[in-house]
Amino acid sequence: MTPELFIRRPVMTTLVMLGILFFGFMAFRLLPVSDLPNVDFPTIQVSASLPGANPDTMAAAVATPLERQFSTIAGIDSMTSTSAMGLTQITIQFTLDRNIDAAAQDIQAAIAKAQALLPSEMPTPPSYQKVNPADQPVLYLALSSPTLPLYMVNEYADTMLAQRISTISGVAQVQVLGSQKYAVRVQVDPRALATRGIGIDEVEKAVAQANVNLPTGTLYGPHQAFTVQATGQRYDAAAYRPLIVAYRNGAPVRLEQLGRVIDSVQTDKVASWYNDDRAVVLAIQRQPGTNTVEVVNAIRQLLPTFQAQLPASVTLTALYDRSESIRESVHDVEFTLMLTVALVVLVIFLFLRNLSATIIPSLAVPMSIVGTFAVMYLLNYSIDNLSLMALTLSVGFVVDDAIVMLENIVRHMEAGTPRLEAALKGSKEIGFTILSMTLSLAAVFIPVLFMSGVVGRLLHEFAVTIGVAVLVSGFVSLTLTPMMCSRFLRPPGGSHSRMYAASERIFEGVLRLYERTLQQVLRHPRATMAVLLLTVVLTAFLFMVIPKGFIPNDDTGFIFAFTEAAQDISFDAMTQHQRAVMKIVQNDPSVESFSSSIGAGGPNVVPNTGRIFMRLKPRAERPGVDAVIEEMRPKLNNVPGITVYPQNLPTLRIGGQLTKALYQYTLQDADLPELYHWAPRLYERLRTLPGFQDVNTDLQITSPQVIVDIDRDKASAVGVTAEQIENALYNAYGARQVSTIYTPANEYWVILELEPRYQTDPAALAMLYVRASTGRLVPLNAVARLTRGVGPLTVTHLGQLPSVTISFNLKPGVSIGDAVNEITRLARENLPSTISTNFQGTAQAFQSSIQGLGVLLVMAILVIYIILGILYESFI
Repeated sequence: MTPELFIRRPVMTTLVMLGILFFGFMAFRLLPVSDLPNVDFPTIQVSASLPGANPDTMAAAVATPLERQFSTIAGIDSMTSTSAMGLTQITIQFTLDRNIDAAAQDIQAAIAKAQALLPSEMPTPPSYQKVNPADQPVLYLALSSPTLPLYMVNEYADTMLAQRISTISGVAQVQVLGSQKYAVRVQVDPRALATRGIGIDEVEKAVAQANVNLPTGTLYGPHQAFTVQATGQRYDAAAYRPLIVAYRNGAPVRLEQLGRVIDSVQTDKVASWYNDDRAVVLAIQRQPGTNTVEVVNAIRQLLPTFQAQLPASVTLTALYDRSESIRESVHDVEFTLMLTVALVVLVIFLFLRNLSATIIPSLAVPMSIVGTFAVMYLLNYSIDNLSLMALTLSVGFVVDDAIVMLENIVRHMEAGTPRLEAALKGSKEIGFTILSMTLSLAAVFIPVLFMSGVVGRLLHEFAVTIGVAVLVSGFVSLTLTPMMCSRFLRPPGGSHSRMYAASERIFEGVLRLYERTLQQVLRHPRATMAVLLLTVVLTAFLFMVIPKGFIPNDDTGFIFAFTEAAQDISFDAMTQHQRAVMKIVQNDPSVESFSSSIGAGGPNVVPNTGRIFMRLKPRAERPGVDAVIEEMRPKLNNVPGITVYPQNLPTLRIGGQLTKALYQYTLQDADLPELYHWAPRLYERLRTLPGFQDVNTDLQITSPQVIVDIDRDKASAVGVTAEQIENALYNAYGARQVSTIYTPANEYWVILELEPRYQTDPAALAMLYVRASTGRLVPLNAVARLTRGVGPLTVTHLGQLPSVTISFNLKPGVSIGDAVNEITRLARENLPSTISTNFQGTAQAFQSSIQGLGVLLVMAILVIYIILGILYESFI
């Protein structure tokens, strides 16, 4: 590229630059806003339910057949599953280059293949969502009402809001936390059943047969056709109470005589609060790969419509908006970028002390940045913290080329050469040097493009952005800068102000000092090389000893906390403990509002855990998030019977496991007793380490159980089968859906169970009766023995093998690099070789990123050497 063409054709040069500005500004308006480049792993979550089934049954009968089919799908990076009471969730994370839509088709086909192997009692087939459960929702909406019952509030949340929001592009799923969906509950009294000689299976059959919604056909008359409509549906508890279950002594026995029939909710062991009021909370998650700000904007546009459609007594509140912190973070970086540009221009003016000489090279900065926006748009990049940081760092680079060009032209003008001729001569002399500078600077970032994994995806956009900015600046320096010098650069004046003379003396003093220092260095080459070698060694040493981290946490203005109680805790006791924690949160001066949820439903798979989401006050009214957590932690730790794990929401959460702490370490072994023996030992050792906090584990295997040991000989002798016994237990304690109420807008369950007072004591099992083949009722304790034991609350798998995950946070000042080294040492010293271990999520990504740094450094040096060798046709 010859600068002469652009110097002699100023109109062409001006129009080219205006074109760059126009397309750059248009691209800037169209670029999406995000916090980080898109590094989402394609992730799909599969959910399957079998109400009443214990975790072992869910793991063996549901999780294992599905996992076996999923393992045949290509491109799986990791597969984890959690099986709890009545629920299995399997998270499949694919490699970064896998298309999520194609992966979803493979998942659907695998579910269809596994369907024949799954229990026939499952109320619905397994379902899947294109969502990473470890990602925080992008928006929380809370609905509450001081007058309406919660099941009516839930109806608005589920039917009106959740379904409409789910159709928005980019929304993966809308979870209803504290769901209070309407249901009819038939709560029978086992004593009343026994007194009247009625088995609980007869109640189930009667309810199912009394509520039907079948096609009834059409009656064709000679002149008219009539649709036949039967009143087989019952819509509320009042309609079920007079239902005749059986006849005894010629008199009907109605359902209301056998217990209570009430209007209730489908899941009565979950609850959510907004501040101190019961509420229904919608947690909206985006699909991997979609833009958070765009998804939230689309949802927020609908909120005024939703509020207008809701009753006046229902309040709709946006508790958490992920896009707010993203916009604030990007705004901060944009301000830093503008401040950097201003400082660079100021420094140029201080050294050149000439207005025209300052403006000409300074134009290279906005031209390069705006031109880079156009390339970013073509590459589907976004305006995020990393791309803006790349532009901020490039400001110093992009102005260098223009200054070098300007200085060489000024040198000719100081020698008396006319402005146009000085521009032609100066640009011709320095053009190759500028080309060399530009290519060598851009080449430094080429090795980053070869990085793999999450770090590679993160830095890919950074490297390309800064490389493009440098290349555009080189183009501007070879075109616009010499053209403007030939037209607008003023020649050096003969007289200067006293300030100019004073600053000139300072600069001359600095130059003389540099000259003397340079002479000393040239006189002692061996000492100079020794200092160079020492610097390299010291750099390598510092690299080894300086604590290493991954992605620093930002102050998003929100705190997320897990709560966990004893494995045998009841729902009522869990509610009391959770409310005690909520009281502390509510009284904290830094908290503006919060929501809380407990119970096995939505994202919680076990009943002894809960969640609290805190929105903090504006930054000017509080300390930083980490300081708020450290101040709040001692108060939370003083609440008896419950443990709280607060965490600052990370900017990027890697992996598909949402654990109680940010970092995870997983142990695996096909031998369950061996795994369950060694995992607690390592867990206890980690708890004693000084730099660790919030150490916890997903190993929960001491949940109290009542074991019904069936005596098959006795059962066979009286005509009772094991299936009948388990069906009776399911009817009594499984909150069994025995019928469905269909309405134009929704469908609702009819649930059969024992009265609540009989669900609190295992002795009530002896009151259950089973109808034998002979027709008589047989008490359960006549064919089975009741014993107590313990069992798992959850069963987890990683890649089809049983696993235990230990998660942890780090105390302030402790790096993840030191933590990884310490855990690796402990595992090597304390675990047998049969236990396989690996880090998950962020810790695993950190390990991978550290391993390739040395190779990248060598590649960068090699690429620069190759570029300079090609340009100067020399090996030295």
